[in-house]
Amino acid sequence: MKFRHIATAAALFAALFGAYYLLGNHTGGERSGVFGKTAWQRMALPGELSKAHAFLEHHCAACHTAVKGVEASNCIVCHANNESLLQRQPSAFHANVGSCVECHAEHRGREQKPTKMNHLALSEIGLGQLKADHGSNGENERVRKDLLAWIGQHQPAGRGSAGHSSLTPKEAVLNCASCHSTKDRHVNLFGQDCAQCHTTAKWTIAEFRHPSPRSTDCAQCHQAPPSHYMEHFNMISQVKAGKLHAQVNQCYLCHQTTAWNDVKGLGYYKHH
Repeated sequence: MKFRHIATAAALFAALFGAYYLLGNHTGGERSGVFGKTAWQRMALPGELSKAHAFLEHHCAACHTAVKGVEASNCIVCHANNESLLQRQPSAFHANVGSCVECHAEHRGREQKPTKMNHLALSEIGLGQLKADHGSNGENERVRKDLLAWIGQHQPAGRGSAGHSSLTPKEAVLNCASCHSTKDRHVNLFGQDCAQCHTTAKWTIAEFRHPSPRSTDCAQCHQAPPSHYMEHFNMISQVKAGKLHAQVNQCYLCHQTTAWNDVKGLGYYKHH
């Protein structure tokens, strides 16, 4: 029964494929209507491309290679000269990346970003680079195994247990600070071992509990926005909150611990 269904599907495909060639418009150029290449591509379209790549929606071969799929070489044709990307500290690693599809996925719609960071893939790139930097293939594999064993032995105590990050040994080879140091909201107060608290899936920490709403030490961790150091603070912020004598470092007088824009006496205040 299963074989008959497969045979029926194959015959139907062959009939449609034959019709495409036999009944199409052979007067020169691309076939028109339902037999045109564009129409056939739309039938196989898994979803809309992002806004940046929307102009390629009817040119599948720009990214896809027959049989092989999406190859990095097709991406590099357009993006190799992207100096603004390669010169940025968080994304300079792209210069040594040999594959793009692990992190960049298209056909997810106009509003979706075509980037979803895959830290495990990034660690594989790092391990592959280490292998390329050492002797023969046999030596490369030995170095790789030794490195993974070292990572497993030297993972900080507590990782993987409740209240701590759960990085895999391969992910532990990553140096978070090499890409994220410019976005460190802790201004190096907690060092550079981000994995003590954070995972590679998201920045938020499920186990984190904010200090008591009665705490008055907010300024130890939080820095006021630039507007609080301008006349805007005296003319708008203090007035709206009803705290005319509040100092910039007295966050607790106006703000709640639920969110910065949850202002005492006002609720959620949209100020911009």
